[in-house]
Amino acid sequence: MAFNLKKVLKALLFSSSQPLSIKEIQETFTRFHEQGMLLAGLKPDEPKADNGDGSTPGAEAVPAAGAGETAEVPTETLAEDELYREVPSLVTNAQIRETMDEIARELRAADDVFLLTETAQGFRMVTHPRFARWVRILRAEPLPVKLSQSAMETLAVIAYRQPVTRAEIEHIRGVSAEAGLNRLLERELIYIVGRAELPGRPIQYGTTDAFLEYIGARSLDELPASDVLSRRQIDDWLQSAMNAAHPSDRDMGLSEEGEEQLSLDDAARAAARRAPPPATAGSPVQEATVPSGGTEPAAPPVTGQAGPT
Repeated sequence: MAFNLKKVLKALLFSSSQPLSIKEIQETFTRFHEQGMLLAGLKPDEPKADNGDGSTPGAEAVPAAGAGETAEVPTETLAEDELYREVPSLVTNAQIRETMDEIARELRAADDVFLLTETAQGFRMVTHPRFARWVRILRAEPLPVKLSQSAMETLAVIAYRQPVTRAEIEHIRGVSAEAGLNRLLERELIYIVGRAELPGRPIQYGTTDAFLEYIGARSLDELPASDVLSRRQIDDWLQSAMNAAHPSDRDMGLSEEGEEQLSLDDAARAAARRAPPPATAGSPVQEATVPSGGTEPAAPPVTGQAGPT
């Protein structure tokens, strides 16, 4: 029977408590062949040979067991299983990934307790989310706390903008980001990348591998495309915001056609200039206006103090 790569990969996945990368799997196969050469009495860099009768040069190095004695032979040399026969010296990335995809499909189709996921560190066998409550009870772990809307917005800005400073986050969101940053640092979803080459050397933040596991992505390239949070869009918006001293009517959503629009103060001053001054007692009578095409109105009768009779 030919070598069964699927069974070997399953065994490696179940035995590893950490994500298993393709490189680690390939190194495992390399060590397997090195150990076989050492058992045969060869060095890893020497070609494998035989004695002409099908036996290896190291076969005679194993002492024969005497009366009442048992030869100490490594267990692997006694195994006549297909798992240890015809093992390829090189397993390519494509072969490993194709086999891992097949294992993942079989687990999903069988509705098994376990699922195979791929993270930034490699492949990992995990418990199905439906059994999360049982696992928490076994480990006496509290219920997971969901991130607030503010923390989620801060995390999104960091993910698409990183490395990013606190001032840039607050400029984009318009509110303080201190509480959200502290919460994300406690959850180990972000970390301090370094300091920006700006006045004051502000701290820059970036996302961690735990963030990729949190969203179920293998790399940042798998993040959904976002025109709102893309670096180019934000840079253009920040540049226009810094250059514009006052927003225009178009920016404020006002119409740029028709009559000139005045502010409330300017409109009040214009109305005061158009209004006639109020008449006061004892002021001289103003000259009447003669309507066009008409006659001058009669002067009002002059009243005086009556003389003696």
